[in-house]
Amino acid sequence: MTLEEMIQNDLKEAMKAKDTVGLAAVRAIKSAILLAKTAEGASDKTLEDSDIVKLIQKLVKQRKESAEQYTAASRPELAQNELAEAAKMEKYLPKQLSPEEIEAAVKEVIEAVGAKTKADMGKVMGTATKKMAGLADGRAISEAVKRLLA
Repeated sequence: MTLEEMIQNDLKEAMKAKDTVGLAAVRAIKSAILLAKTAEGASDKTLEDSDIVKLIQKLVKQRKESAEQYTAASRPELAQNELAEAAKMEKYLPKQLSPEEIEAAVKEVIEAVGAKTKADMGKVMGTATKKMAGLADGRAISEAVKRLLA
């Protein structure tokens, strides 16, 4: 079963269960998939699972950033809703690396590219983000790189 088929089945289940948060999350994913398929310049009308994972990661990141802004604006009920949707979306993502695993991977990359100072951060980030694509948040990778190159 492809990821897109799994999302379609979960959409039906959320409707049957009257799960409003789950339904909103899955509908947002379906909408993003449809937009990606029909976007101008889209060469193929099908998306690979890896493309869908990237879309979901983007949606989760948006939800978390929105929650931060709602919290800063003293709107915890809206922040809670955004975080709940993000949690529902995260079940479609591969298991994320722990901070310790991210740090170990960044150390390997630093050794591989021969980075010594913060000036080498760009080289390290480019390699590290490719290596950990889909497995770690870019912000977490960046923080680990800064900490290890300091």
